[in-house]
Amino acid sequence: MGSTGLQNKAHGAETFDVIIVGAGISGINAAYRLQSQLPGTTFTILEGRGNIGGTWDLFRYPGIRSDSDLFTFGFQWEPWPYDNPIAEGPLIREYMKSCAKKHGIDRHIRFHHKVQAADWSTAASQWTLTAEHDGQTQEFRSNWVVLGTGYYDYENPLKTVIPGLGDFRGKIIHPQHWPEDYDHSGKKIAIIGSGATAVTLLPALSDTAAEVTMVQRSPTYIISYMNRSPKSSCVTKFLPTYVNATWIRMLYSWGAYAAVLFTKYFPQCSRYILTKLVMLQLPARISHSPHFEPAYTPWQQRLCLAPDGDFFRALREKETTNVITGHIDTVTENGIRMKDGTTLDADVIVTATGLRMRVGGKVAVAVDGEEVVWGGRLLWQGTMIQDVPNMMFVIGYVDASWTLGADSTAHLLVRLLKHMKAKNVTTAIPRVPPGGTNGFRKFFPLESSYRQAADAALPRYGNTGPWLPKISPPWDSIVGKWGDIITGLHFAS
Repeated sequence: MGSTGLQNKAHGAETFDVIIVGAGISGINAAYRLQSQLPGTTFTILEGRGNIGGTWDLFRYPGIRSDSDLFTFGFQWEPWPYDNPIAEGPLIREYMKSCAKKHGIDRHIRFHHKVQAADWSTAASQWTLTAEHDGQTQEFRSNWVVLGTGYYDYENPLKTVIPGLGDFRGKIIHPQHWPEDYDHSGKKIAIIGSGATAVTLLPALSDTAAEVTMVQRSPTYIISYMNRSPKSSCVTKFLPTYVNATWIRMLYSWGAYAAVLFTKYFPQCSRYILTKLVMLQLPARISHSPHFEPAYTPWQQRLCLAPDGDFFRALREKETTNVITGHIDTVTENGIRMKDGTTLDADVIVTATGLRMRVGGKVAVAVDGEEVVWGGRLLWQGTMIQDVPNMMFVIGYVDASWTLGADSTAHLLVRLLKHMKAKNVTTAIPRVPPGGTNGFRKFFPLESSYRQAADAALPRYGNTGPWLPKISPPWDSIVGKWGDIITGLHFAS
């Protein structure tokens, strides 16, 4: 069970200062900041699934791993203890569980509590959350709600139209719902897609599959990444543990940020460097063009990591792996036919075609009974929703570790609660100024097809002050810890 709130005897609902929705990286981090910096604050974590982990509990496909380094993806308050900066899902889950247990956060989690709705009452200055648990409906009340629910639909992946897919007689798998204990050995597998999931699956499946082919409409940038940290060097082993962990975290955080800035300001140079690095790793049987020649510059779409070059090593060492680039004409009973006439036999088709973006975790949010439509609303400091009181939505980065953004949000939350207590106010509402925000920016800066499919349902950023997007981890950390928490908010008792 979670932490014990005050029992509302009139309505049978427990009341907390803060309710966190989701026991993933965002929820656990927010809980730690609350209990360590605001002792005495009552909170609980409502988690719809049966385990800690969020994304890392949901995705179970072969090879599932982080796509950013764990020294910054891990918690600042409990550093990643291993030498490898890129790790697979099971190890990340165990790390998160051990962190939650060590700091007593697991005692605050209520599993199998799927939050269905959150309704704010201005008269009571309070949220009422409705959750489904064991087939019954339960109500909880709180002053604040933190949505640590990520940015995609856990239950329904993005549906992409693939001609003839219904005619295929073999097995069709979407990575988001990989069958437990599925044996792919000896199978001919076609992976449709070119993103991080496809790049992860190809080497992972190639060990025992008869054939593995990545079928992509257009290529992406893939970077080989040395999966060993400076922690294992002869110099750092003499440093105190805390100093070493802090140094490593800063090194990876600033290094990644510098690399992103370089690609932004020198896109053609970045393209040239990435192209040359890929060409050095390809086998002679696979040409660079068109298979590894993206039409866009780096970070217009997400870059993919290949720890220790495992993706390219699989292509070099196993002639049963391959890449096909082009448009699918149709899926047949026994495989795939491309528009250029190329055919591919397959026993299994994996549709690694992206996520269905959905902010808010399917929680129906309302203010005084009026539904809150997320699409088009502005975000204050990248975390509070325009005209919605006392609610924070945790979002990370697309070009840096998620946790860096989640932690800046957690610091904002703690500071805002302290400020409101000191000023004896109960409500904080983001209000757009009369003059507007000097235009708008997209919520998700990449040009990926799954983002384009979700644009109308996503919130957005402005171009000034606290309405600007979170795009700089170092600066956002400063804002979270010491920046302005007044401008753009309307406070009320």
